[in-house]
Amino acid sequence: MNRKLRFGPAGKPLKYKGKSEEVPRFLHELGLDAYEYQAVRGVKISEDKAKTLAQFAKEFDVELSLHAPYYINLCSTKESVIVSSVQRLVASMKAAKLMNASIVVFHPGYYGSLSPEEALSVCISSMNKVIEYAKSEGVSNVYLSPETMGKIKQLGSLDEILSLCESVENTIPTIDWAHLHARGKGAIKTKDDYLKVLCEIEKRLGSEVVKSLHMHFTKVSFSDSGEVKHYPLSAVDYGPDFKYLAELIVEYGYCFTIISESPLLEEDALLMKNMVKKLMEG
Repeated sequence: MNRKLRFGPAGKPLKYKGKSEEVPRFLHELGLDAYEYQAVRGVKISEDKAKTLAQFAKEFDVELSLHAPYYINLCSTKESVIVSSVQRLVASMKAAKLMNASIVVFHPGYYGSLSPEEALSVCISSMNKVIEYAKSEGVSNVYLSPETMGKIKQLGSLDEILSLCESVENTIPTIDWAHLHARGKGAIKTKDDYLKVLCEIEKRLGSEVVKSLHMHFTKVSFSDSGEVKHYPLSAVDYGPDFKYLAELIVEYGYCFTIISESPLLEEDALLMKNMVKKLMEG
C-alpha cells in the first residue's frame, strides 16, 4: 500500500483535455501524485486503455484507485440486487487490477426496511461473496474499500465501515471526512475530532492501516438527512476545515492518499498539498 503522502483528484482534472488514460502525466506536471478513476456510471474502460493508464501511472508515479459504480446495494433484501451488485464490484476489481489500482472504493448500500444491525450482517455476507467470486476470477491483489457515507439512510457510519473491515478479508476503509461531518451534523469541528476518528481506526484496524489511509476531502453542507452539497475549500461557511488534518499529518507523519472531491478537484488537491508543505517547512 501507499507509503508516501499523496494528493489527487476524484475523476478527470477539470482543466485536462487529453486522453483519459494519459491523465497521470498531466497530474505529475501539476505536482499531484494520486488519481481516483471514476467508474461510477459503470465499468466501461477497455482492457487496452486500462493497461495504458497503468503504464502512465507507473511512469509518472501516480497512485491509482477506482471508484466503483453507484448502482451497488449490498444490503438489499432482493437477491437479484445483491447478485448484480456483487458482479459490478468484481468487474470493478478486474478493471482495477488491469490498471494496477490499489483499491476499489464503493458505497455499501442502504438500510431500506432492515435495521442497521441487519443491514450490516447482510452487507458482510455480500462482501464475502465478492471476495470469493473475485478469487475465482483470479483477482486477489486489489483491496475492497467501503466508504464512510454522508446520508443517514445509508450504511456507512465509521463504526459500520470499521466493522466491515474487521469482518471481511482484503478490506480497508475509505474515510470521507465530508461524509463523517455531514452524517454527524457538523461532527468534525476541531483537531481533536479528527484525531478521535484516526485513533479509533488505529485501535480497531492497526497502525499500518491508519498510517496509509485512503481518504476523500471536500467541504460540505448538510441537512437533517445528511450530506447535501460539496463546496471548495475556500468556502468559509462550511466544514470540515482541512488545516486541522494537515497539522495531524505533519505531527504524526501519516502517509495518507487524499482525494479531492471539491468542485475545484485538482486545484483544491494542490491547495491541500501546499498547506501541508507549508506546515512541514515551519
